[in-house]
Amino acid sequence: MMVPVPVFDLDALDPEQAAAVRAPRGPVCVLAGAGTGKTRTITHRIAHLVSAGHVKPDQVLAVTFTARAAGELRARLRGLGLAGEAKQVQARTFHAAALRQLKYFWPQVVGDVPWRLLDNKFAVVAQAANRAGLSTATDSVRDLLGEIEWAKSTLLAPEDYPAAVAKQHRDPPYDPARVAEVYAGYESLKTSAEGLLLDFDDLLLHTAAALEDYPAVADEFRGRYRSFVVDEYQDVTPLQQRVLDAWLGERDDLTVVGDANQTIYSFTGATPSYLLDFSRRFPDATVVRLERDYRSTPQVVSLANRVIGAARGRIAGTRLQLIGQRPDGPEPEFTEYDDAPAEAAGVAGAIKRLIGAGTPAAEIAVLYRVNAQSEAYEQSLTERGIPYQVRGGEGFFQRAEVRQAVQALRQAAARDDLPDQSRRGKALVTLVKAVLAPVGLTATEPAGAQARERWSSLVALVRLTEELVEHDAELELPGLLRELAARAEARHPPTVQGVTLASLHAAKGLEWDAVFLVGLADGTLPIAHALADDGSVGDQAALEEERRLLYVGVTRAREHLRLSWALSRGEGSRRTRRRSRFLNGLVPDDSPASRIAASTGRPENSGIRPSCRVCAKPLIGTYATMLGRCRRCPAELDAALLEALKEWRAEKAEALRVREFVVFTDTTLTAIAEQLPADDRALEAIPGIGAKKIVDYGADVLAIVASRVRSTSQNRR
Repeated sequence: MMVPVPVFDLDALDPEQAAAVRAPRGPVCVLAGAGTGKTRTITHRIAHLVSAGHVKPDQVLAVTFTARAAGELRARLRGLGLAGEAKQVQARTFHAAALRQLKYFWPQVVGDVPWRLLDNKFAVVAQAANRAGLSTATDSVRDLLGEIEWAKSTLLAPEDYPAAVAKQHRDPPYDPARVAEVYAGYESLKTSAEGLLLDFDDLLLHTAAALEDYPAVADEFRGRYRSFVVDEYQDVTPLQQRVLDAWLGERDDLTVVGDANQTIYSFTGATPSYLLDFSRRFPDATVVRLERDYRSTPQVVSLANRVIGAARGRIAGTRLQLIGQRPDGPEPEFTEYDDAPAEAAGVAGAIKRLIGAGTPAAEIAVLYRVNAQSEAYEQSLTERGIPYQVRGGEGFFQRAEVRQAVQALRQAAARDDLPDQSRRGKALVTLVKAVLAPVGLTATEPAGAQARERWSSLVALVRLTEELVEHDAELELPGLLRELAARAEARHPPTVQGVTLASLHAAKGLEWDAVFLVGLADGTLPIAHALADDGSVGDQAALEEERRLLYVGVTRAREHLRLSWALSRGEGSRRTRRRSRFLNGLVPDDSPASRIAASTGRPENSGIRPSCRVCAKPLIGTYATMLGRCRRCPAELDAALLEALKEWRAEKAEALRVREFVVFTDTTLTAIAEQLPADDRALEAIPGIGAKKIVDYGADVLAIVASRVRSTSQNRR
């Protein structure tokens, strides 16, 4: 087979990117800031090495940390003519690469001992915890599982765990000796007469051991792979570095890419020390700094530089001074709210205005420190009829409608009565639409939450087909099915329309036109365990990692960026919280007027405040705004109507298989029971009821209200 000739243009790179691409074969370290084109750089470097004859495509192994990132690498390499065939560049996660290698080398190393992959450790850890006399509650088992994973990723045996915890000031969920007991029990339970259970860390351990202890295995592997590329090198764990060292042997044909100031996974064992020490290990290494930011506007870039500019410590010493390359955009906004519900309502209102102004919902994200913060934003977005998805779309290919759709496409591929021209290129898109129509694909979005969710999944498959055809005009149906299978295996889904809700950790590697960073209060960001009981710095290293989290969040935004915080958690609670210390010196306006305006959830320059329908005074807070009256103003509540509305909501939620607040919140139902709307216009005037709500539920609600009004009128007669 002929070696493919990559298609690429070095003149399209900036000077720093070109320097990294053209660096001589050997150790290369690319310090790449957010948005500086690191994936473009490393894929072009691979193409350059192949084109110059330094290495064959199938002798290159590129590794990264997530299936999504590996999928992006493969897509970029495919565009350069270097991926998609057996004899081309391999781009995988560490674990996927190790799994493939271990399957091949296992008979030589272990023999005929059977083994299988343990992809869910929860049940085994729970059994070990039970044997050790510890709680098997879900949260307890997850904590223990996290400690075991950390220990294995840092190359600690059970007997070494207690001393390491004390040395690193780690805060384990139980006495370290008890955790070590569970760890040892877990390892024991994985061995039985039927064979071995190997978890994902075991894949790395066994792969490294095979190369370290068996020269024939090492020679065969190193004869196959000659050049290595590691993305996100700041996130390498000691276990992953051990595997990388085993892959390399005495060679130095290694390119690493990373940014120590984006190190946010130390709780998993990740450490930037290998990136920081790269030039010490390889004194002749080429080091290139990428600082031209092509993602964000200069306004966003300026804020990002100021956030990380306050960092301290060795990691901070490697900070990159980003230089924005895009045209000017709006200044980042800072907003303070009285309470967390008001913050959620304000953010949802701002999102609705952005969508109304033309920003697609899929290009908007709400990012928070902990997953528990998402519910308030789910509720506020739902009340306004704004579609959203909670980050975790990797389950896309496991959805029933997607499995059904793929099966329908397979059946179409097996038919022999379809003309060949209908199976490729632009005609393929038409064919896919026709095949998916019986599955539920319609020209317009259907009514009903479940139907819309199913429809959105099918539309996402069509959009994915369109994207693939744009890259390959001759794509055929079998090729599409292979791509879908690869994505399903790699858990690399297409984008589903809707605002993204995600934790800051989950947002790493992603970007949006508009980003809302929420809940920026001390105790949340930075997280409470990074602080002492009196609010002072507790753990400096942990505090600096929290600062890096904020930096990562800021650099996710391309154009619009809004940062907000609330002074209390609950509505009407004492305002005892304070904004994040990381915002000190960054907030341009601390005027009391801006705080008051922010508490209404409306833009500071709108000049519009909702007023009480009883006393006409301005309304402050979400609850009052939703009801349309001050808390203390009297109102006639039809208790029987409210009960009837709640019963209807419960039945509707059960039928749709959603939580009740997704239909209507208690506050919205209370407002309906007080205001007795008689038509769609009156119903829409109640906050939390938008056009989609009226389409989905308006007729039911108005019928219940009308029935109750008639009944009350007849009783009065």
